[in-house]
Amino acid sequence: MDISIGEILLSTVWFMLVFAWIWLMVNILTDLFRDPSMSGWGKAAWTLFLIVLPWIGALTYLIARGRSMNERAAQRARQQEAQLRQYVREVAGAPASPSPADELTKLADLRRRGVLNDSEYERAKSALLGADSNVARHPA
Repeated sequence: MDISIGEILLSTVWFMLVFAWIWLMVNILTDLFRDPSMSGWGKAAWTLFLIVLPWIGALTYLIARGRSMNERAAQRARQQEAQLRQYVREVAGAPASPSPADELTKLADLRRRGVLNDSEYERAKSALLGADSNVARHPA
């Protein structure tokens, strides 16, 4: 079995063309099915065109919709970034643990509703304030 350098180069070129076509099809079909402005019939027609005449269909799609394809990708990236920023703001803004004032408010509400009697309320309040005062007296 004797394989020449020319055959290896030709095989490499064919492999790269097939790989480029697959990558292009994935990008085009992803853009096509994520586009909310196109009807289902339009999506079906483009898909059929891409299957029947793959290279001509892909090049036609890029010529006809290439600019808007880039605009949709940029808009999706902006939306994802805004969602990420919103998520980070929500997570960063949430307190790690309730403050003593929040805990005292909860205790007062429990006493007002009759869940805790006066002695239980005073015991919980002193435990809460005692723990905070120990932290203040003995910093780490």
